[in-house]
Amino acid sequence: MNFPGFYSFEVDFAEREEWYSQNTSTVLPSGLFPGQQAFHSTYNAQKPKISIRWQPLDPKYIGAVTLRGSYSEAFHAPQLSEITPASSQNFPIVADPFSGQTEPQIEERILGNPATHPEVAYEWTYGIVYSPKWVKGLTLSADWWHIDMRDIVATRGAQTIIQENPPPNNGASTVIGAGGATVVRSAGDNPGEPGPVTLVIDPSANLSGAIFEGLDYEAIYILDSTIFGGGDWGRLTTTVNGTWLSRAEFQAASNVKRVGINGEFLPPAFALTSSLPWHRANFSIFYDGPADTWMQGLDVGAVVHWTGQYEDDNASLTGSTKLNEPRSGPLDFRARKVSALTTLDLLLNYTFNLPPPAPAEVPGFAKDGGKNVKMKDGKEKNVVPVSTAEYGCKDWKWWLNNTTVTLGMQNVTDEDPPFVAGSFENGYDESLTTIKGRFWYVGLKKRF
Repeated sequence: MNFPGFYSFEVDFAEREEWYSQNTSTVLPSGLFPGQQAFHSTYNAQKPKISIRWQPLDPKYIGAVTLRGSYSEAFHAPQLSEITPASSQNFPIVADPFSGQTEPQIEERILGNPATHPEVAYEWTYGIVYSPKWVKGLTLSADWWHIDMRDIVATRGAQTIIQENPPPNNGASTVIGAGGATVVRSAGDNPGEPGPVTLVIDPSANLSGAIFEGLDYEAIYILDSTIFGGGDWGRLTTTVNGTWLSRAEFQAASNVKRVGINGEFLPPAFALTSSLPWHRANFSIFYDGPADTWMQGLDVGAVVHWTGQYEDDNASLTGSTKLNEPRSGPLDFRARKVSALTTLDLLLNYTFNLPPPAPAEVPGFAKDGGKNVKMKDGKEKNVVPVSTAEYGCKDWKWWLNNTTVTLGMQNVTDEDPPFVAGSFENGYDESLTTIKGRFWYVGLKKRF
């Protein structure tokens, strides 16, 4: 474009349309489980996506400045397991803040719900990319994102249901909460406190929603050795990228307060998402060999992964009944944070790029590789054919060419995952870390 302030301006628009129906059969009542009538529904959705890319200035002035943004809507139909009235059995590990008689592991029945309807989400992002003119090879970018999820189809988890549905009295009780979530307690051995939880019924439902906001950032610097004027010695690529989670809120139902879950360990029973540390980042440095040498296939480097500290499952540890104030329980001295973790990975790749074989002489062609062809005007023209010569599959060079050999090591310093007191099953956060420790691996890939 030739307008001032509009060196480049692009707008993209797309729309997704989808139609579907779902049907379930009649289910008879059984004990605590209510009967379900046959259910039939039909849905359709039209979801748009709009993106904008704007370069206000010619890069010759201060370098390339790009502003970008997008808006999109999403649509997700319930899965079969989320709508079928049949139940599945689970035995999660829980901590009961109301009774010391509850066993660490209880029975949970997960029910499908034929009345669930599609999930929807609204997402927008906006950011900037800058490559300064005076630092060749440097690119900086930052993008702010916002995701608004509504009518989420999920189960709330046994731990959450127990905490949100306190017993009305000591001894045995049955409490039916929002959406049919049920906590069943037996009489127990101590008449002076609520009985132990023996069963939790956890139905699928369109939970009210969740909101996530954060910042993605990245800095890349490519140092090309040719800028020093001493020949090509390869290039060095350094990258720093990460995500800062500014906001994460979850609302289990329309009559329940919104709960902040950013910067917290979330137990496996929480079906919506894994743990949400405030900050995660990676740093990497890689060397690529110079072109047109035997080192051109070399790619060697290191990657550092860092996860910042975050809150443990303090609502369970302190016995808090207020999910918005997880440190407010009677055992507040148990509240703690999960330590930060830093690990180092090493990687070496080598790709064999053999020069193509010399083309064999073809009868009818000149020694210089050309051929005289008579044109429409009667004149002859010398045409040089394009060589398609390559190694045959019986030649060892054919097998070696375009083959990549990889040698790597993860967690070089053999770091243990930080202890998580709220992870009653194994003592660490399996959604973010692993107990494998240091290990090395070898890979072989052939591109045909």
